[in-house]
Amino acid sequence: MIPPQMPAAPKTISRTYRFVLAACAPVIRHWGRLEAHGVEHLPAHGPVVLIGNHDSNADPVAVGMAARRRRQIQALAKSTLWDIKPFAPLLDAMGQIPVQRGKNDADALAAAIAEVRAGKCVGVFPEGTISRGKTLRARSGVGRIAVEVPEATLVCVATTGTVDVVRFPRRPRIRVEFFLPESGQIDPGEEPGALSARCLAECRARAPITTGGRRKTEAKWRAAAEAERAGPEA
Repeated sequence: MIPPQMPAAPKTISRTYRFVLAACAPVIRHWGRLEAHGVEHLPAHGPVVLIGNHDSNADPVAVGMAARRRRQIQALAKSTLWDIKPFAPLLDAMGQIPVQRGKNDADALAAAIAEVRAGKCVGVFPEGTISRGKTLRARSGVGRIAVEVPEATLVCVATTGTVDVVRFPRRPRIRVEFFLPESGQIDPGEEPGALSARCLAECRARAPITTGGRRKTEAKWRAAAEAERAGPEA
C-alpha cells in the first residue's frame, strides 16, 4: 500500500488532474484495492520518461493514481479520445498528449520531448495499444523521446489487475510497481528501438500479458491471438 507518511501532492498537479483522479478513486483505489509499490523510484521533480505495459484501458488511471502523491503524469494518448466532447477539455487540462495510433506522429513526439525537457514526467506505453492477449513489439517512439532528453530519469512501471475492473462481481486487485530499469538508464548512443524493447521486456517480466474485458470478449481475443500464432495453415 502507499505509505501513509508520504508527502502531500505537490502544487504542480493541476486541479483538473486531481479532480479526475478523485472521480476514479472509488473504482480504482477502493473497489480495485490499489497497491502502489516503488513510488520512491519516481522522482518528485525533474524530467522523467515513464515506460509501462498496457493490458487495459484502466492502466493510465491506475498509474496516475498510484503516483498521485508524487507528481502528475502526462501521457501519450490516442487522438480519438479528443473526439469525445466531454473528454477533450479534460485531457487538455490534464496535459495529456494526443498521438495518432499506427502512424509516425512527429508532432506528438515533438510535444512529448518538449514536455520532458521542461522537467515534466511523460508516460508512454511502447506497445502502442492494449495487448489483447498478444505479444506486441515495442515501438521506438518512447526510445526517441528518451534519447533526445538524456538527462531525464528513465523509470519503468508494471501494472497488473486492471483487466479485472470490468469483471463485476469479480473484484480486482490492482498492483502498480515503479522501478528503475536493471538494464540501465538512458544512453544517448543507444538505438531508440532497443531502448524501448529492453524497458518493455523488464515491465513484462513483472507483468505478464493478460487479456482484458468480460469473459466473452476475453475468449474472442484469445481465439484471435491463437489463430494468428498458428499462421495461415490454421
